[in-house]
Amino acid sequence: MSIMSNAKRALAIAAASATLFSMAACGSSNAAGSKSDSSSAASSGKIEVVASINQWGSVAKDLGGSNVEVTNIMTKTNVEAHDYEPTSQDVAKFGTAKVAVVNGADYDPWATKAAQSTKATLVTAAETAGIKEGDNPHVWFSAKVRSNTADAITAAYQKADPSHKDDYAKFNKDWHAKEDQLESKIKDTSSKTENLPYAATESVAWYLADDLKMTDATPKGYAQASANESEPTPADIKDFQDTLKAGSIKMLVFNSQEANSTTDQITGAAKDANVPIVELTEQMPKQYTNLLDWMSALVDQFAAAVK
Repeated sequence: MSIMSNAKRALAIAAASATLFSMAACGSSNAAGSKSDSSSAASSGKIEVVASINQWGSVAKDLGGSNVEVTNIMTKTNVEAHDYEPTSQDVAKFGTAKVAVVNGADYDPWATKAAQSTKATLVTAAETAGIKEGDNPHVWFSAKVRSNTADAITAAYQKADPSHKDDYAKFNKDWHAKEDQLESKIKDTSSKTENLPYAATESVAWYLADDLKMTDATPKGYAQASANESEPTPADIKDFQDTLKAGSIKMLVFNSQEANSTTDQITGAAKDANVPIVELTEQMPKQYTNLLDWMSALVDQFAAAVK
């Protein structure tokens, strides 16, 4: 995971900018014009940004500094983004934004719908890496998606506020320096985790585990039920428990945001079999204000769980 040169980074941002311009030119809007931009962000000259989830909102803030005002719609770890019902106030926030950042891949369709009906420049994280509906939507765990999304956000800022173009380029460079440090840490940790078979109660951290070169050994029946957001059968649960007991699984990844009686059975079996458990959530926990810090802490958890 080498550090991208400044020249290549500038080209990446330019490419993202061209894509955003093309999308804006082809799109339609029924949003109110500048007269409705009466928010504090607009009056202060800052770019008003709305992010569907707090992890992407943190990236948007890091890339804009004091030149942007970022509002996150979802901030709590006990709320399921897939099923979230936005309020009229949530939708209104998209209406006054100049830049909207959504996850995509059908994770937050309500946000995409709200943003598409406005004049905001829309950055869809999943689309920056060609990830589509039906693919694993938890894309903030992917190093590639984080980097591509950061460049797309920077391009959106430079389009919205060209007078501060150099500022946004510097913020982008600083952000990528931290991402490169994280990727170096992931590479170092992968020397311990490469080919390590793990199982998961839900495929939330699949991209991170893939970056760590781990092998997903979640029993197929359970994994399919989880992917379909359906209940696993008793046979699926027993198969998972038996697999943990057999000792072929070396780590269990547990999404505590989706804890229930089924996951209690799975984590219980893991504890009985002395299988290390890495516990995480979909949404960024409140003790973190930075996506990269959260990812770094999770990498530490994976490293510590390796026997």
